[in-house]
Amino acid sequence: MEPEVYPRPRAPPCGRHARIGPMTMPQPDPQALAHSAVLAGRIADAIGAAGGWLPFDAWMARALYEPGLGYYAGGAHPFGAGGDFVTAPELSPAFAECVAAQVAEWFAHCDPVVVEFGAGTGRLAAGVLAGLRALGRPAHRYAIVELSGTLRAQQRETLARLVPESLGTVEWLDALPASIDGVVLGNEVLDAMPVRVFEHAGHGALDELGVALDDDGVIRWAGRPADPGLRSALAESLRAALRTDPDAPDDPVGHDGAPWSLLGPGRYRSELGLQAAAWVATVGRAMRRGAMLLVDYGFPAREYYHPQRDGGTLIAHRRHHAHGDILRWPGLQDVTAHVDFSAIARAATGEGLVLLGYTSQARFLMNCGLLERLAETTRGGAVDPGSIRALSAAQTLLSEAEMGELFKAIAFGRGLPPVPLGFVRGDRSGSL
Repeated sequence: MEPEVYPRPRAPPCGRHARIGPMTMPQPDPQALAHSAVLAGRIADAIGAAGGWLPFDAWMARALYEPGLGYYAGGAHPFGAGGDFVTAPELSPAFAECVAAQVAEWFAHCDPVVVEFGAGTGRLAAGVLAGLRALGRPAHRYAIVELSGTLRAQQRETLARLVPESLGTVEWLDALPASIDGVVLGNEVLDAMPVRVFEHAGHGALDELGVALDDDGVIRWAGRPADPGLRSALAESLRAALRTDPDAPDDPVGHDGAPWSLLGPGRYRSELGLQAAAWVATVGRAMRRGAMLLVDYGFPAREYYHPQRDGGTLIAHRRHHAHGDILRWPGLQDVTAHVDFSAIARAATGEGLVLLGYTSQARFLMNCGLLERLAETTRGGAVDPGSIRALSAAQTLLSEAEMGELFKAIAFGRGLPPVPLGFVRGDRSGSL
């Protein structure tokens, strides 16, 4: 069956700290464009080998993780002021200090071990290690799961520079440990996991979007009727939205038992983070005792699949600009989707983990003492460049207009007391 060609999605509000719009975005140099062209050629070959069409998650996996060429596997340095986006640990050391306060509380009930995924530059690891030492609960082992040799080297340099006394406790792993007793950390990990993309045309008419080659050999959006597995997964997410939506229609359920009308009467495009949910379930199965803390941008299902969010959440990041030209320059720009935290909660609790809390990043950080740390910075009324930078970074972390509301913290545990420090006030678990 010939795939139907679709227009590219418009850019949604961005998650990472970036400006919206490609108009002033710096163009790649010729060497970078050649790099991207090689990756595009590999993807084109994969499309041909698959019969002319690839689902979007297969394109995204290659664009981000193709060995030697993908965005996270090609030797680029995406993090920080000189990269494509800035994450919370790079903005302020207070973020890691607050995470350390939460980890220290959990260390009273599990092994003093941390397993971090997506460690980026290593700034979160360095800050957590230093914070745990300062709190008198040092980590006996800090494992970083990282496949990129470039990022491993960057993380090692960061740790050697900032916490040389803790470097001996750090090890790098290629895969998730088979058994975990300790604390799992993931900051902005889920958003970079490949997603399935769908378009609903009303009354349960559902296509899956992917990529195909046009007559000129250019990779374009293209759709096919959704398979039963995708329909079932989306129906489950919509039912989760229905359960927690006080404004849902009185009779939204379609002929096949799925509440398709929640998506509205017109065309509706969005994503399903099936790989993120599967990853969380895998961590849950490995966890014997301990906690998993994830911080990322996203929503519960009722907000994720709101009728007005009809363009989805896919977005590309390059040189601190966020835009919606997703298929442009594979390997040279980050591609992310917001997180459906209801699906993440189902995946974790389905493996026997307990949902310990879900709240905004701002509330989590304040519960963990961010405001008190800022007060120490400005004690005595001192106003110097350092304190001004600290206050500005805190504003970005806490503001509803920046990262404070869009970013969420969610925690799961096994064998731990309920109501951890970061969720004592402002818990929103009921919205999931």
